[in-house]
Amino acid sequence: MDRRKLIMTGLAAATPLAAGSLSGCATSQPGQAQTQTGPNYPIRSDQDAPAYTADELVAAGSRELGIAAEAMGGAIERIFADQGDRPTAYIAGEEGAGALGVGVRYGRGALHMKDLSASQEIFWQGISIGWDVGGNASRVFTLVYGLYYPDMIYRRYPGVEGSAYLIGGLGVNYQQADGIILAPVRTGVGLRLGANVGTMAYSRQRNLLPF
Repeated sequence: MDRRKLIMTGLAAATPLAAGSLSGCATSQPGQAQTQTGPNYPIRSDQDAPAYTADELVAAGSRELGIAAEAMGGAIERIFADQGDRPTAYIAGEEGAGALGVGVRYGRGALHMKDLSASQEIFWQGISIGWDVGGNASRVFTLVYGLYYPDMIYRRYPGVEGSAYLIGGLGVNYQQADGIILAPVRTGVGLRLGANVGTMAYSRQRNLLPF
């Protein structure tokens, strides 16, 4: 009888310790999972990439597009008015496009960020459905907002409906995905502005399929 009481007393004392250990394990698992998966991009602590000023972008854009600074300045001023804060990157390149109701677009360029030691090669391809017919080649200068790590540029960006417009002979439209906003400025668009509104995918290598 004394032995039974002794065993029961030992079990009673051990139970809270076991429960505490199990509770500690249970609460640590979600924390571990959160550390492994990490927060969604963009990370607030990463939002410290140096931004470009309007003057820097006008100089770079007019040089890359081969146009007067006055024309580029008008487009940059409009984009800054629409987006507010300054872009953290820009893409300079060339592209070709064609459309017959359904339009396709392929481009190649270089991604520039102030804290990169060198530019980073980038490709893009997209598709749109519109009213325009024809083909063209153009230079492109794209302002990038909300990009704090260069590899996060590689994704698909839907066009923002109703955002395409012409200013000073330049075509401008907006694309947005996961907090990153792209504002391509194009020369030589003519009447093919409709092909600018669609979806565009940016990648590390050339992809033949525009989807």
